[in-house]
Amino acid sequence: MKPLCFPGIVTCLFITTTAIADVASDMAKAANTLAGSLDAKQKAQAIFKFNGEERTYWHFIPAEMLKGEHRKGLQIKDMNSKQRELTHSLLKTVLSESGHTKVKNIMFLEDILFVLEGKKRRFIRDSEAYHILIFGNPSNKGAWGWRFEGHHLSLNYTIINGKLSVVPSFWASNPAVADFGPGRKLIALEVEEFTARDLRISLSNEQLKKAVIADKAPRDILTAARPEVEALEKTGISFSDLNKEQQTQLTKLIQEYINRHRAVVAKEDWAKVEKGGLNKIRFSWAGSTKAFEPHYYRVQGPTFLLEYANTQNGANHIHATWRDFNGDFGRDLLREHVKKAH
Repeated sequence: MKPLCFPGIVTCLFITTTAIADVASDMAKAANTLAGSLDAKQKAQAIFKFNGEERTYWHFIPAEMLKGEHRKGLQIKDMNSKQRELTHSLLKTVLSESGHTKVKNIMFLEDILFVLEGKKRRFIRDSEAYHILIFGNPSNKGAWGWRFEGHHLSLNYTIINGKLSVVPSFWASNPAVADFGPGRKLIALEVEEFTARDLRISLSNEQLKKAVIADKAPRDILTAARPEVEALEKTGISFSDLNKEQQTQLTKLIQEYINRHRAVVAKEDWAKVEKGGLNKIRFSWAGSTKAFEPHYYRVQGPTFLLEYANTQNGANHIHATWRDFNGDFGRDLLREHVKKAH
């Protein structure tokens, strides 16, 4: 096993020598096994062309707000127990244990919303209203992809000749803090919320002049669910303007987004962050530092963007996304593939 250590982080992850190609191979096997278990009607719902428009039409809002008032793909609720198990097996080919737990918690919160909203309910709330979509033919060669999506969750994976893209990636939580009584809280995106706030609070007055971009938080993430994004304004405080303890906090925050995936995947994504240059990363904050008051932050590097908003429902409703300016939906991998093929 090889240690994977992050700058400023005492604890290292110990990973096997599993390669990305092995993850992609496991993924193809799991996707084919799932597809093979489906009947004709289910296949018509779950399987799409790789080059079709469905692959880059993603969203995190309730299905009733989408085109046609429904979300494409095969719902979990329309699967038998074995097919549900196979769907989670596919998820676990790429997600870390903690990432898979977050997915299950986000889904579970739909049932909590069902209870909380009662007769005032505007949208269908259902922990089984999550969909699987497979694009193209899963294999170790060529291009294919898949998505797992429902309210507050959109995980997009593109595989090109054994290479892997894990973006765009959207994870959200409502309620952000679900309080069931003493000692029974569920905070699905805890590190994403509290580590960022701790970093913001630790900043000196001089640092705040750079880091705080607005007194009022925007209503939501600025990049929404666009199929492709460009870098936002180069505002905020740079990594190099933080002290060592603050750099550790910012590294931990980025690491939390990356480590939703298996260690071998996280290692490759962290390498991209380092290659872009840590000192070119900027942390921006808008809004309050108090819990349950609207706030927003983003972490932007030369190649990536993490964006987070907690502003709705009494600032107890999180939207968070991870984007890549060149690699969303595997665009960089596709360009490389086309260049070599032609």
